[in-house]
Amino acid sequence: MTRTGWPAACALALGGIGYSSWVLEGVLNTGVDPVNSFLSELYAEGKPHRDLFATTEQITGLLVVVAAVCGLAGRPRRSRTTIGWVALLCFGAATIADALVPLGGCRGARSCTASRGLFPQLYQPHALTSTLAVTSIALAVLVFTASAWRNRRWPLVRTAGLVVLSAGVAATLWMLVGDNLPGHHALGIAQRAQVGSISLWLLLFAAALARENRTVTRTRRRRSRRTPTARVPRPPRANLRRRSGIRPRRRQS
Repeated sequence: MTRTGWPAACALALGGIGYSSWVLEGVLNTGVDPVNSFLSELYAEGKPHRDLFATTEQITGLLVVVAAVCGLAGRPRRSRTTIGWVALLCFGAATIADALVPLGGCRGARSCTASRGLFPQLYQPHALTSTLAVTSIALAVLVFTASAWRNRRWPLVRTAGLVVLSAGVAATLWMLVGDNLPGHHALGIAQRAQVGSISLWLLLFAAALARENRTVTRTRRRRSRRTPTARVPRPPRANLRRRSGIRPRRRQS
């Protein structure tokens, strides 16, 4: 996977950075309460910085799709990670669809949660794309983590990636339990923690792929240097003289 591994790693790294573009709400006047609102409201209809966040979301999804295609192209036959790359491809496509099918009913600085609660995605087509994105990335993370432990590869995925995965699972449980309780329970913070864990995992997986490809490249170079070059035996001098037409000199007695 050396030829396609580097493009996949670079695309995943850029995708992980782009997926964390929501941190810009700390310096921009988005009109969205980060404690009690969803990140989808940043690029909802009528929001002041919709174009910025929607474009970033689409670019991120495209980068993840490119990484998944490179991973599928460079995988060995009958590889168990095929499911993970396909799930990552679905995650990228669903992320693009998230921006193309935004939340509606958000005008100006008014929160989208004012009329339909904290989860307005349940009443709009945006719910389908968001659910597909979260389900796909969860499946991809589980498959690649299991493959890392089974094959003893990608140390970053087995160590730091497992910590990030645990944080993402905790944030998801926070959202699921809090949604069934009265009140908001800072579910906006929980969702930002979930998305942040996804961004960190993408960066860790990109670093793991880059390290693996660097190791493979170095190993191949060492093997090529150790391989002895075949020496072509030289014909005897007499044969060379016969071929060139030069007659050997006779010694004078």
